[in-house]
Amino acid sequence: MRPYHLSILGLLLLGAASPHAAERVHGVVFVDRNGDGIRQRDEAGLRGVAVSNQDAVVVTDSAGRFDLSPGPNRLVFVSEPDGFRSVGPFWRAVTDSLAEIAFPIRPAPAAVPLTFVDASDTHLAPASVQQTRRFRAIVDSVQPDFVLIAGDLVRDALRVSEAEARGYYELAAREFGAFPAPVRLVPGNHENFGIETQLSHVDPANPLFGRAMYHHYFGPDYYSFDRGGVHFIGLNSVDISGPWYYGHVDSLQLAWLRNDLSHVPLETPVVTFNHIPLVSAFPDLAGYTDSPPAPTLITVNGRTVFRHVVSNAPEVLAVLRTHRHVLAIGAHTHVGERVSFITGGVETRFEQSPAIVAPTQFPPFEFPSGVVVYSIRERVISAGRFVPLIRESQR
Repeated sequence: MRPYHLSILGLLLLGAASPHAAERVHGVVFVDRNGDGIRQRDEAGLRGVAVSNQDAVVVTDSAGRFDLSPGPNRLVFVSEPDGFRSVGPFWRAVTDSLAEIAFPIRPAPAAVPLTFVDASDTHLAPASVQQTRRFRAIVDSVQPDFVLIAGDLVRDALRVSEAEARGYYELAAREFGAFPAPVRLVPGNHENFGIETQLSHVDPANPLFGRAMYHHYFGPDYYSFDRGGVHFIGLNSVDISGPWYYGHVDSLQLAWLRNDLSHVPLETPVVTFNHIPLVSAFPDLAGYTDSPPAPTLITVNGRTVFRHVVSNAPEVLAVLRTHRHVLAIGAHTHVGERVSFITGGVETRFEQSPAIVAPTQFPPFEFPSGVVVYSIRERVISAGRFVPLIRESQR
């Protein structure tokens, strides 16, 4: 079974809640030693594993069991503990009141040093798929422990029909499923289906409208996992106001973030990854624009805020700063960027991913397409090494 988290099992579990949908979710996390996804008599439950419904976070008991409500999006996921890897999807859609959810995980010790690849903005469509395949070739060469892709996965779901948006999503699922390492995703603004209704002509009553299409194909839009002694948190930093997106982490997600971190030791380094960045200097370089399709400012509930950074970043960072938040990976601007702040003796690095889809021209600068390779040794995260998709000599 491929390590990517969307599988046929995951697809079968997708869909709108049935009339008999569960009011409580019961299940077990067990050690799947033979990796077949089926619990055998001698495969024990695993204690102390965090399981979440994107609101509450519970930990499994001595038998590996858990109980919680279906949650706001009827999605339940396991936060992979250090030294283990999910067998099949790390999440399930809650649809059947009689079904018990089982999360098989297998022992998977991390290499030392652990290596992971960060990328973003694949904007997948038939015309751009070769760039993602070049990206995959880098992953084949580097052989990382896992890959992060920080949003704008598809060319466009904002302004197009359901059929066109589904086509892009299905292409993305196939391409990411072909990667040789586990791929962890978060959504960007382009994943919000149909919200620009004046262009998409999509009825907001469509069950896939907005964030729901991402949930349908890729599961939770925010979640966590542990690897190499580090706690990784994927956030959805794209909120919706009417027909427009903007940078913001909503209150439900902030509540989940507090719950998630409550189970993380204070000394554990924390890495966040999301699409619209928490902090970026690029808007200063890009300058102000009030022109469509994505002006600099947006007014939400009577308050005018910057659209292309997280407008409530201080609130988000206040939650994260209860722990050792050492690295915040963003994207969206299509440029590689590094900014850092030191407060209370702790440095937090804010690093933006370059775009996979194409180099970015911004005279007098040109920002090449590529990925960043990080390593972790003794809970310390390296500075990151940029690897271009196409070297200058090949262009």
